Amino acid sequence: MKKNIMVLGSTGSIGTQTLDVVRRNKDINIVSLAAGGNIDLLEQQIIEFAPEAACVYQEDKALELKKRLKGGKTEILTGMDGMVACATVPSGDMVVASVVGMIGILPVIEAVKAKKDIAFANKETLVTAGHIIMPLVREMGVNMLPVDSEHAAVFQCLNGERHGDIRKIILTASGGPFRGKSLKDLENVSVEDALKHPNWSMGKKITVDSSTMVNKGLEVIEARWLFDVPFEQIEVVVQPQSIIHSMVEFMDGAVMAQLGTPDMRLPIQYALCYPERRERIGEPLDFTRLTGITFEQPDLRTFRGLALAYEAGKAGGSMPTVFNAANEKAVSLFLQGKVPYLTMADMIEDAMDAHTVKANPDIDEILGIERDVCSYLDRKYGRHGGLI
Repeated sequence: MKKNIMVLGSTGSIGTQTLDVVRRNKDINIVSLAAGGNIDLLEQQIIEFAPEAACVYQEDKALELKKRLKGGKTEILTGMDGMVACATVPSGDMVVASVVGMIGILPVIEAVKAKKDIAFANKETLVTAGHIIMPLVREMGVNMLPVDSEHAAVFQCLNGERHGDIRKIILTASGGPFRGKSLKDLENVSVEDALKHPNWSMGKKITVDSSTMVNKGLEVIEARWLFDVPFEQIEVVVQPQSIIHSMVEFMDGAVMAQLGTPDMRLPIQYALCYPERRERIGEPLDFTRLTGITFEQPDLRTFRGLALAYEAGKAGGSMPTVFNAANEKAVSLFLQGKVPYLTMADMIEDAMDAHTVKANPDIDEILGIERDVCSYLDRKYGRHGGLI
């Protein structure tokens, strides 16, 4: 029996790798695709996979794609309504949520309400709305299967184990391209420098987040919701080789780790085919060629984003939304060359300091806080990252 999946963010890094997994598994069928504005690649995907529906978030690009595919069987949609429609196609079984940023919140919520399983790679959604989504997941009885390599590793380590036996979740980090650097070393970092990740091939936003370790901070908050543990039981260690993807320490002192090559198609395939394991994708892990697996403590002074994530997570309520929204804005400005590298952490801390926590924000309030944070940072920071 074929599994029908819906891919939100099909032209991004996770989306394209998901489609590679689908090509290798003939019993998986694509029923919808959604993208931001890359209609050249989306057009190719539509021709190859013939989904029932496809969404282009940008309306002008959607109109252009409609012209190109005139007479085709795929319905072309646009905007947030189109995203939600692509996440809730009646014939679909599972949504691969791989869009970047808070744009994924509403489609994921509506997909859960429609009782679709979720293969989850949009960490910002759980960071900002985990208090809404996880109770809904339990109420609807759907599976929330993590695609991020770290959370997929923890999920596998916990398979068959009792939740009460967890002593600690240990998320591993590569350290990114600037591992071991000082604040002085990072004063003149360029966009090109930040995009040179030593181990992983990812999209621009997540690659910058990895370089600042904000990405690991987002994963800490995500882990709190996915695995229902307090922040005091979530630890981060730097594992530069990216061979151990994460670990769980249990009450008796035993530590279980999931190891593998740094290839995102492995956790993607695991999520799409769960609980079945399929034939290996990519190169096997060859222990005879490993020179070592090493560990380091993260440098929270140089990489303040991780420390700020713990602070935001423990504050709870609306503060993780502020952390995430400020980071999205800061990264966007950095990628445009409008703020220096180190200013990104300043912007996050500034936005958090200016915010009064709301204990239990609903979706409208979360989206309103995102807009307010972006407006605040636009007003306060100039073209070169200086205060206005």
